[in-house]
Amino acid sequence: MPSENVILDMPDGKCGVYVSRPSGAGPWPAVIVYVDGMGVRPAMREIADRIAGQGYFVLLPDVFYRTPGKIPSAAAFFSDAAVRAEWQKTIVPTVTPAKVMADTTALLNYVDSQPAARKGPVGFTGYCMGGRLSVYAAGHFEDRVAAAASFHPGGLATDASESPHRLASKITAQVYVGGAMEDKSFDDAQQARLREAFDDAGVHYDLEIYPARHGWVPTDTPVHDPVQAERHFAKVFELFRTRLGAAAAG
Repeated sequence: MPSENVILDMPDGKCGVYVSRPSGAGPWPAVIVYVDGMGVRPAMREIADRIAGQGYFVLLPDVFYRTPGKIPSAAAFFSDAAVRAEWQKTIVPTVTPAKVMADTTALLNYVDSQPAARKGPVGFTGYCMGGRLSVYAAGHFEDRVAAAASFHPGGLATDASESPHRLASKITAQVYVGGAMEDKSFDDAQQARLREAFDDAGVHYDLEIYPARHGWVPTDTPVHDPVQAERHFAKVFELFRTRLGAAAAG
């Protein structure tokens, strides 16, 4: 399956983007994958490749390009509280929804320039922090987004002014949220608040809580759950197949 790393001009500098797509001319429906808090790495490329293998032109952007070279290893991130604290303090604040949406506009412009990518509605999926960004993008870009998935997300429905649930009235996409069990970053109160916002706005969505820990999808986390990760892929493929219409590419 063809893949390449491209460098795109973003509002705040040069951003590396991993691009994966099926063999053949296409054009293939486009999907943007938002990373979790540890950024682009082999485990996230695996996810992009699995999605591309179903017939999609997939972009995996380095949303941390403003602070290059500082992505921790999964082992260090999960085993060292000091590493996590420093990351949360100095790096995560550079990835605001407003900044990522500006970056995503550049990604969509790139999609529109590629013969192998189909023009029109796109799909999003994201993990942890990226799950929040995926839902936010569905509201921000409105009709350009046909499907948005969010796995073990945090902060989907908080008091923050940039909480994604506040954009519910602008969402026309089909949304799928797969939360983690016993997750303080997406607790029962947030789940209820998100459901209320989506119901009031008439959003078409599914919200399920998986019997797995926050971070279960990427293969390099200590809480990776192979069974539930495969269930996640099945949900992603179904959502994109239904809303974007791609056939499996093999």
